[in-house]
Amino acid sequence: MGIPHNPALGYRPEIDGLRALAVGPVILFHAGLPLFSGGFVGVDIFFVISGYLITSIILAEKINGTFSLINFYERRARRILPALFVVMLVCLPVAWLTLDPPDLKYFAKSLVAVPMFSSNVLFWLESGYFDATAELKPLLHTWTLAVEEQYYLFFPLLLMLGWRMGRPRLVILLTLIALVSLALSQLGARNDASSTFY
Repeated sequence: MGIPHNPALGYRPEIDGLRALAVGPVILFHAGLPLFSGGFVGVDIFFVISGYLITSIILAEKINGTFSLINFYERRARRILPALFVVMLVCLPVAWLTLDPPDLKYFAKSLVAVPMFSSNVLFWLESGYFDATAELKPLLHTWTLAVEEQYYLFFPLLLMLGWRMGRPRLVILLTLIALVSLALSQLGARNDASSTFY
């Protein structure tokens, strides 16, 4: 049984436009252009877009009665894991040939953390994204994927719980979560910017 056509699930050219606007500053930031020193904010735009799209998909399927948590997780895995494993396989020989033993040891830790979608926690605890040695961490960029996957893992469960509580309570629950998240990010930005980044 297919999902009935829903505009929220169709192609959205304006979202591709937002993605293009977000990726440019991120690339220019990584290229080291001083004018784009804040270009990493584009990552936040990607997170918002992903959150919007995933929420739209889940809600549309819940309304249609076709949502399955197992199918949701399977679709995410089929979309993300093949490319992730290719990146890991390419990084392995490059790291072996180019990194010193201490950096190689750190790389091995990241190889374990990446498929467990916990690399953001590893990088937060052991280094900063803006450290001078960031170029010696071939899998550093996977922190964004870890954050996104953690969202994919927990948000559908939260949404299903809220769905059972009824729409008014769901809105209250999501609003409270957003407010707590905002408060924590403000607190973190003042006290430990690196933890807020990851």
